[in-house]
Amino acid sequence: MKKRILSTLMCATVAVTSLIGCGSTEAQTTTDAPAATEAPAAAETETEEKAADTTADASGDKVTLSIYTQYADDDTKVPYDYAVEQLKEAYPNVELNLIVQAQDDGQTLKTLAATGQLPDIYQASTDLINTFRESNQIMVLNDVAKSTGFLDKLYDANKDLAYAEDGNIYAFPFSGQEYVLWYYNKALFEENGLSVPETYDDLLNCIEVFKSKGITPLALFGQEGWNTAAAYDVVATRYAAGGIKALDEGTAKVTDEGYVKAAKKLEELVAAGLFQEDATTTNYDQASEKFLSGEAAMFINGQWYIEDATKALGENVDWMFYPAEDAASYEAGKAAFSGGGSASGFAVNPDSANAELAAEVAEFITEKYCEAKVMYRHNPLVALNTGKEPDSEYPAMMKKLSDTLPSVTSTTKFTWGLTNSTFNDGIQSESQGLVSGQFTADEFIEDMNDIME
Repeated sequence: MKKRILSTLMCATVAVTSLIGCGSTEAQTTTDAPAATEAPAAAETETEEKAADTTADASGDKVTLSIYTQYADDDTKVPYDYAVEQLKEAYPNVELNLIVQAQDDGQTLKTLAATGQLPDIYQASTDLINTFRESNQIMVLNDVAKSTGFLDKLYDANKDLAYAEDGNIYAFPFSGQEYVLWYYNKALFEENGLSVPETYDDLLNCIEVFKSKGITPLALFGQEGWNTAAAYDVVATRYAAGGIKALDEGTAKVTDEGYVKAAKKLEELVAAGLFQEDATTTNYDQASEKFLSGEAAMFINGQWYIEDATKALGENVDWMFYPAEDAASYEAGKAAFSGGGSASGFAVNPDSANAELAAEVAEFITEKYCEAKVMYRHNPLVALNTGKEPDSEYPAMMKKLSDTLPSVTSTTKFTWGLTNSTFNDGIQSESQGLVSGQFTADEFIEDMNDIME
C-alpha cells in the first residue's frame, strides 16, 4: 500500500479545528455557540403550536438542547439562524447550544460518542448513521416523522433519502438530490478567446492558454477529500455513469476499464496543470477566493455555491457540462451527473435527557432549514415541499440547472452519502494522491483495489 495523503483526521480530542467543504471559514468545535445572527429581514415569523411531551416543557422550565451542526458560511448560517428565530416562537422554552461541526469525516462526533458526550441533536452522514446504529447511539425517528407530518411533506423523489438500509428513519434530511457543478468564469474565457471545453482536447488547450497567462485553470480545495473524490468522479462518469456510487455499492470494480481510463485521464490533466500545484493543501476559502477574484478560471463545487458565485461574479459565471473524450461522449454524458442524495440530516441521541423533545425539535429545525434554503438561498433542491417561494428570482445558473434536471438519467454520490466506510476513506485519500501528482493512475487503481479487497 502506497503512503496516503489523509483527509483531516483528529480523532483524539473534542476541540478540533478544521475546514468546511461547502463553507467558507475555519470551524472550531466548541460548547459556546456563536451569537445567532438576525434572521433575514424578509422572514415572516411563524408561530406553530407544538406541545412537547416533556415535564420540563409543560412546566415552563427552560430546556437547553445541544446541537452539533455546520455553521461557517451563508449556506449554513442563514438556515441555522432562521431556524433559531422560528424555534423561539414555536418552542419558547427551548434554547439551543450550538457546537460547530468540525469537517473531519465525523471523527470528532465519533469521539464525543465514545466518551459519552454525544450532543442531543447532531448532523449525521450516512456513514455515521450506520456506525451509530451498531452502537445504539442514534434514535429511531419513525413515529416522530409520522406525528409531525414530516413524511407528508417529503417530495416523492426524496422519500428514499429518509430511510436507512434497515427501513428505519434515523435522521431528518433537509437536502434533496444535489449535484457537483463545474463552474467557469465566462469573462476569462471570452478575454482569452476560448470556448467552453466539450472534449478533453478542448480542456487541454484551455489549460495551456490559461497557464501561459498566469491564470490557474481550475482551483481545487483538495485539502478536503470529498472535493478530490468529486474531481475523479466527474471524470469517471464520462466513462462509467455509475461513478463512485457503483464502486461503493460493489456493482463495479475500480479495475474495470472505465475507471482505469478515468484515472489515466485525470493523471494526464494533472500533469498538464489543470489544478494549482498546492491543490491538496488548499482549503475552501483559498480556492474559492482564487475563483471569485479571477485568479482561477474554473471551480468544482456543489450547486449550493450558485448563490455565492452569482453574488461575486454576476453574469460572468456559469456552469458547464463535464468535458468528455469526444463530441459524441460529451452529448451522451450530459444526462449523467456526479452528486446525488443521501439519508444525511439531523439525528438525535437516544440517551438524551430530553430525547423525545429533541426529536421534535430536530424535525422542526429540518423544516426551517428547507424553508430558508428556498427563500433566502434560492435553492429549490431541498427534501421537503415547504410551500415557500424565493424572495427574488432564481439565479440564472439555478434556472439552468432546474431546466436540466428532467433530462438527468443518473447521479452518483457525494462522499458523505457513501455507505461503505472503507471505500469512503480510501477514495478520499487516494484521490488526493492522484490530483497531487504523487500517485500515478496505476498506483491509484492498485491502492483502491487493495483497499476494496
